[in-house]
Amino acid sequence: MDDLEKAILILFDVSGSIDDGLKKKAKDYCDEIKEKSSICSICLKKLCFSSIVEVRFWCLQTLQDVIRIRYASMSPEEKFFVRKSVFSMACSEPIDDENVAGVLDGPAYIKNKLAQVLVTLIYFEYPLIWSSIFTDFLPHLSKGAVVIDMFCRVLSSLDDELISLDYTRTSEEMAAAGRIKDAMRQQCVAQIVRAWYDIVSLYRNSDSELCTSVLESMRRYISWIDIGLIANDAFIPLLFDLILVSEQLRGAAAACLLAVVYKGMEPQSKLSLLQSLQISRVFGLVAEDGDSEFISSIAALLSGYAAEVLECFKRLNSEEAKGVSMELLNEVLPSVFYVMQNCEFDATFSIVQFLSSYVGTMKSLSPLREKQLLHVGQILEVIRTHIRYDPAYRHNLEILDKIGREEEDRVAEFRKDLLVLLRSVSRVAPDVTQIFIRNSLAGAVASSPDRNVEEVEAALYLFYALGESISDESIRTGSGLLSELVPMLLSTRFPCHSHRLVALVYLETVTRFMKFIQENTQYIPMVMAAFLDERGIHHPNINVSRRASYLFMRVVKLLKVKLVPFIETILQSLQDTVARFTSMEYAAKDLPASEDGSHIFEAIGLLIGMEDVPLEKQSDYLSALLTPLCQQVDTLVKHAKLSSSEEAPAKAGIIQQIIMAINSLSKGFSERLVTASRPAIGLMFKQTLDVLLQVLVVFPKVEPLRSKVTSFLHRMVETLGASVFPYLPKALEQLLVESEPKEMTSFLLLLNQLICKFNTLFRDILEEVFPAIAGRIFNVIQTDAFPSGPGTNTEEVRELQDLQRTLYTFLHVIATHNLSYVFLSPKSRGYLDPMMQLLLYTSCNHSDILVRKACVQIFITLIKDWCSRPSGEEKVPGFQKFVIEAFATNCCLYSLLDKSFEFRDANTLVLFGEIVLAQKVMYEKFGDEFLIHFVSKAFAAAHCPQDLAAQYCQKLQ
Repeated sequence: MDDLEKAILILFDVSGSIDDGLKKKAKDYCDEIKEKSSICSICLKKLCFSSIVEVRFWCLQTLQDVIRIRYASMSPEEKFFVRKSVFSMACSEPIDDENVAGVLDGPAYIKNKLAQVLVTLIYFEYPLIWSSIFTDFLPHLSKGAVVIDMFCRVLSSLDDELISLDYTRTSEEMAAAGRIKDAMRQQCVAQIVRAWYDIVSLYRNSDSELCTSVLESMRRYISWIDIGLIANDAFIPLLFDLILVSEQLRGAAAACLLAVVYKGMEPQSKLSLLQSLQISRVFGLVAEDGDSEFISSIAALLSGYAAEVLECFKRLNSEEAKGVSMELLNEVLPSVFYVMQNCEFDATFSIVQFLSSYVGTMKSLSPLREKQLLHVGQILEVIRTHIRYDPAYRHNLEILDKIGREEEDRVAEFRKDLLVLLRSVSRVAPDVTQIFIRNSLAGAVASSPDRNVEEVEAALYLFYALGESISDESIRTGSGLLSELVPMLLSTRFPCHSHRLVALVYLETVTRFMKFIQENTQYIPMVMAAFLDERGIHHPNINVSRRASYLFMRVVKLLKVKLVPFIETILQSLQDTVARFTSMEYAAKDLPASEDGSHIFEAIGLLIGMEDVPLEKQSDYLSALLTPLCQQVDTLVKHAKLSSSEEAPAKAGIIQQIIMAINSLSKGFSERLVTASRPAIGLMFKQTLDVLLQVLVVFPKVEPLRSKVTSFLHRMVETLGASVFPYLPKALEQLLVESEPKEMTSFLLLLNQLICKFNTLFRDILEEVFPAIAGRIFNVIQTDAFPSGPGTNTEEVRELQDLQRTLYTFLHVIATHNLSYVFLSPKSRGYLDPMMQLLLYTSCNHSDILVRKACVQIFITLIKDWCSRPSGEEKVPGFQKFVIEAFATNCCLYSLLDKSFEFRDANTLVLFGEIVLAQKVMYEKFGDEFLIHFVSKAFAAAHCPQDLAAQYCQKLQ
């Protein structure tokens, strides 16, 4: 073993016993050898005499690299020597009378690498330099399996490296592939095809592995060679014979036939080809037990054949051709439907694509013939089969663990395309679709227990999906079989209703068809029962129960007045649910906010908050709900003052639930009802607000509680209107205590709502709280930009950025609602300068253009409010000077000249419009004083030409 061989073995070592230093030396040594001018001779010599596979692989890889990189600089003699030697190896011939040390007897990866070296030579030399490569190879195939196998590897490697369009190719590779294919078609393809036929015929019973290699290489070439070489009286019978008889070769033969089916051709020629195949010979194979891989290949063949026939039908115009296409399609479709339902093959998307395309053609066949109606039923059967859950995941889906969630997500994604198909089918054949769903529901109820859950869920889901695909008007009038299906849905008791999946899809489906119930109120008791008994809100699974609460709220919103006669029954049925919501156990449940269970209170609020409910009853209902909840809060607050810190979180959790409940309940009551027509109801909410404000005093640092009280205040602003004013000073004072940036953001949002709703009526309260807000915020908000870069995107920084944005909105709301004088009150005056500096910096530099626009708008409003026309008395001493010297210069000129100001951006153009407006307002208010300073100082500093400055003055004036 010489040094090169030793170095190569070290380089390929994977045992981990050789240190990195030695490996690097070995690599450097090998790289040094690669640079030698005699490297090709060195490699070929090693390939002749070395039996070490690592050495052979390194030599072949090096040869490929040298040919690929240095081909242009190699001498003609060296090219000839490499070509002759590599070809001799591939054909199992000696090199210069020296026998090659068994390269073709080596492992597959050595033979594949030799094939790649040969393909690299073909890339550079065929057909101009080495035109006889393929014709020279063919006579050597008589040497037997070893050379035939190598020939197949060369053909497959040529496809992988150059011809196949499955990989991205460079323009040079595309040109080379075209050149090689043209030459092969002209020179040797017919001979190669003859060789394939002879080899498969000769070896089919003795060497299935070799025949599989031949068929696999042949499959790759069918797409671009003359189809007549394959689709003839010799080859097609051979392929069908292999499919029907040879267990080892039938999968490879089916793949070749599929390549024939997919051959790109003119539609009329293609139809003749498909007709000549007599594909019906393999229909019976799909029902065989056994080799699932083969069944998959037959499934792919039949669905591919059907798709191509359908394409011919769509592209041909003659009645005769369409008739032949439809005949072939009708012949193959039963088998296609069978494989779609019963075979495992990774072609779901192409199934949906094909069926959608077929359903599309049905539109042109209206009215549908008996055959097509039968096919519609089979398509619906395919959809039902594919949307069904696997029973193996039933328990996971019931407890909704990690596996269950993943399966639910997978099925939801998988169903999307199938639902598009269902919509198409229901439009083409609505009656057939509805009959199928009715029969599915009936069949699912009667199905065996081991399939019951999945069958019922799939049948219900089909009905739900049907509801998604038809118009609200069709649902309302109960078109087709809907007037039978909806009552059937409401009256059917499914034995597996306790399962989460079934219960959820049942409730979603009932909700989807609620427009029908609106018109057919005799079914309301059945709907109420479905939601209020163990199928819905009283379902043992909390996920189902809470979802039912949300859906029930939607039902109440829709039916509203029609439910007035049922209010007593509903409230009685929900007593335990209402009580449970504020229990310790329920408060601890961690579920999505969208399904936190509070929707049941919103539903109750919508029911009892209607003016159709008599005042006395309305008062009784509301009192029965609010009184115990307020008493519970009162008790918990009093105990919290005395209890230990360990008990506080649990008590806070229950109070949180109660506030959510009352908040949701209040959504059903309008401002007009509680303040004008029935003030007694308003009084109850005021008393409730009084109780809940105690929470802020007792739990000043519990952020979730403060957040819930803030949310309730938002609600009360909308519900109680101006009558909420007496409660605001206390509430706002408590919310300001201990407030962190995140809470301060929520606080500002509440003030924004109050200002927008009450305008100047809110002035006195705002004057009181603004100094405290300004003092708090200007201490934490920086005037300059927030830090950027790695490690700066922390939760704390994000909260401060949110607070800053909300602050600008807050200041904008104050300014644009005639409340700018709040900034000038004695208590707020001290914050005027930091506020102006912040607004100025932001208007010039903030990364968000819309924030900059808001700041410019604030300046425009303040200029209008605080500045008189030229020579008028100055209301805010120093403000005019600040605006002219700082705002006008920096924001209205310098910020526009910055390269970050992108005029092609739509938002930036809007900002530019505001800046232009600001200049007009300044000229209107300050006259020549503004103009002289702006032109003589700012323009001059920016090196603006005199003529442009003159034009500006003229335009502005």
